[in-house]
Amino acid sequence: MEKGIVVELIRGSTNLTKVVEDIVKLEKKTFPKHESLAQTFDAELRKRNAGLLYVEADGETVGYVMYSWPSSLSASITKLAVKENWRRQGHGEALLRAAIEKCRSRKVQRVSLHVDPTRTSAVTLYKKLGFQVDCLVKSYYSTDRDAYRMYLDFDDSI
Repeated sequence: MEKGIVVELIRGSTNLTKVVEDIVKLEKKTFPKHESLAQTFDAELRKRNAGLLYVEADGETVGYVMYSWPSSLSASITKLAVKENWRRQGHGEALLRAAIEKCRSRKVQRVSLHVDPTRTSAVTLYKKLGFQVDCLVKSYYSTDRDAYRMYLDFDDSI
């Protein structure tokens, strides 16, 4: 298996359709229907203050991260997913690091995200990269599923 490279999705690129199709399939497989952006993915990609990075390995799209910067002060990681058979190989961390750097380059002060506390590997990854739990948001995903709101503040000296 190939290590994989992080690539920024650019509108108008020659492989756009294939990459989007791969990401939509992964989105449907990874997230419950009511959390999935599969139906509105194209609209999400058109947002002015949003970006998408993906990992390509062995000729396939193996993971992606979506992020946005709704204001000059904050950004958010809106989705992060890696295909099951490609997990625990550093792809999620590479995607998250790249998205953090994209947000940092926008001079935002904070990056935030929401994560299901039962997704322990995701929580561990976020903490590894410096995210802290802000609070538990009850019924964030559904009446019986909560979320941690997590954040990463940037030090002005960096």
